[in-house]
Amino acid sequence: MQRRHQAIPLQQAAQESPTLATLMDRVRDSSLRLQAVKSLLPAPLRSSIQAGPLEEGCWCLLVASNAVAAKLRQLLPALQAHLIQQNLGVLSIRIKVQNS
Repeated sequence: MQRRHQAIPLQQAAQESPTLATLMDRVRDSSLRLQAVKSLLPAPLRSSIQAGPLEEGCWCLLVASNAVAAKLRQLLPALQAHLIQQNLGVLSIRIKVQNS
């Protein structure tokens, strides 16, 4: 890898670094899954849910509160079925409440 003394765009840095490229692919895959299920989420909850890490078939959703987590747990079977239908299936979906 060449050492640079000027700033380069993130996209270029990712292309030159296998580690960053892998990370960007994982972020893109996670975001794609969230977009695929967003229509199944109640409108008031959508802004309270973020795509989290996707690792070895386990996808994590980051939520703003315990109340959002409780409602989302009820929707997990439908979300997982929809992801399978869209060929974006995951083995499991985990919910993590973010600390404010």
